[in-house]
Amino acid sequence: QVQLVESGGGLVQAGGSLRLSCAASGRTLSGYAMGWFRQAPGKEPEFVASINWSDGSTNYADFVKGRFTISRDNAKNTLYLQMNSLKPEDTAVYQCALEGFDRRTWDYWGQGTQVTVSS
Repeated sequence: QVQLVESGGGLVQAGGSLRLSCAASGRTLSGYAMGWFRQAPGKEPEFVASINWSDGSTNYADFVKGRFTISRDNAKNTLYLQMNSLKPEDTAVYQCALEGFDRRTWDYWGQGTQVTVSS
């Protein structure tokens, strides 16, 4: 089965940095997109960034442009999110996602890793 496992979350002060990882297994990633989403309690996931696995093209939400960088290691099937200049508003559970074979929706999700940014 498809498995996405995040790691790297933690507690940091405002202005600090964290690097999240997402290890993927269970299906091919070539030709598909992976992304990062974040979710506060009681809310739906919010798009953060995405990357095309094959060509490395990226998209970012406006609120993270210039602060976060999404990347991937093809050989390791691992997705990364480098987060710099963190703000308290960035506090959330961060999840990685993989789009389905039909490329219509984000079908597979990791369990999430908590990011907490203090003032």
